[in-house]
Amino acid sequence: MHQQLLSELLTNIEQEMERLHYTEETLMFYRRRWKMLTDFAQGRGETEFSEKLGWNFIEHHFGLLEKDCERKLKTSEVQELRVIRMIGDFQLHHAILRRCYKFKQILTNPYWLGISGRFRQYCTEKGYSGVTTDHYIKKSAQFMDYLTSHGIISGNGIELGHINSYIKTLAGYAYKTVEQNICSQRAFLRFLFEIGENPTDLAAKTPMVQARKQTRIPSVWTEDELKRLIGAIDRDNPKGKRDYAIIMLACRLGLRCTDIKNLRQENLHWADKMLVLRQSKTKESLNLPLTPEVGWAVIDYLKHGRPKFDSPYVFLRHLAPFGPFAEGDHLHQLIADYMKRAHLPTLKKRRGMHSLRHTLASMLLEKETPLAVISQILGHTDPDSTKVYLKVDLGKLKECALDLEEATLDA
Repeated sequence: MHQQLLSELLTNIEQEMERLHYTEETLMFYRRRWKMLTDFAQGRGETEFSEKLGWNFIEHHFGLLEKDCERKLKTSEVQELRVIRMIGDFQLHHAILRRCYKFKQILTNPYWLGISGRFRQYCTEKGYSGVTTDHYIKKSAQFMDYLTSHGIISGNGIELGHINSYIKTLAGYAYKTVEQNICSQRAFLRFLFEIGENPTDLAAKTPMVQARKQTRIPSVWTEDELKRLIGAIDRDNPKGKRDYAIIMLACRLGLRCTDIKNLRQENLHWADKMLVLRQSKTKESLNLPLTPEVGWAVIDYLKHGRPKFDSPYVFLRHLAPFGPFAEGDHLHQLIADYMKRAHLPTLKKRRGMHSLRHTLASMLLEKETPLAVISQILGHTDPDSTKVYLKVDLGKLKECALDLEEATLDA
């Protein structure tokens, strides 16, 4: 890595922060810390920035290293570390990384703003869900912002080296975060190639990160846990009636959260006692029997719990403004609330709506239901997707165990 004088490095960082429209108040804070760091370096006879210099500075002035290891830092103390990490990131990647993007419009270049708008339209035409589209737009904007910081102001200026350098900035992030970033980047690069903004299909040259779904053991509920969760629902009030019906659809029919939220009155074929819908994820049709337990739960909600609000969707929010759930709402808070009421441990494993779907699969497996049938019930387009549930059936795994004596003889 090319070493740069500390003074030059700080000047370049300040220029980049001004380009990114950091407030004057924030800049003043950083300038004060940079002055302290410069004085500290001069006192040690050092003119170039190094990670060791940065951490020695932090420990000398703030004594935070032990608290950082123990994860006991206050927000103000995290900011002190951020000063040093920003310098290190900029020295390594020539970009300011890990910024808070949530409430900021990070793109200002007219060309990239236009490209972002066209990319959104492209995602819509491809039939991506709103959540996926928003995710791709957000991550591609971060990539375009990175390109801008390196002087790349058009699609045809992107080369494979820029992509590799950007991927390196993801070092240290969780596997899933890296996977999602690269997936978004590939979609964006494919879009640039298809509309002629880059002559090379860089998406094909960008490494794919394989989702490790088959290495994860799905989170499932025991029969007692599920009974306690359902028992914690107050079915005498409107919201309780709604939540009970939602949880029944998830744990008895295995519906995905998105399909539950998108459920319409027309999907309920009462005469045939069937639930008929087009799945949001696979776009395939799914026909499921409306069992008495599920059917009566939905009827009770529609008759005695649902707000008097004109909407084709079955399930609505029960706080004004009334209407369907937001697309990005995974209803995790619904599960977490009833877990607390039922005094179920919330730190054991991640428990959300999808875990109820997993639970149905594992229960069917315990009842000797063939994987092909489970696959049909869950709406899997690829039957192999269902095999992951074998991992939660310890009894079945024991049956598959290799006999040690037999293995020795075979060897």
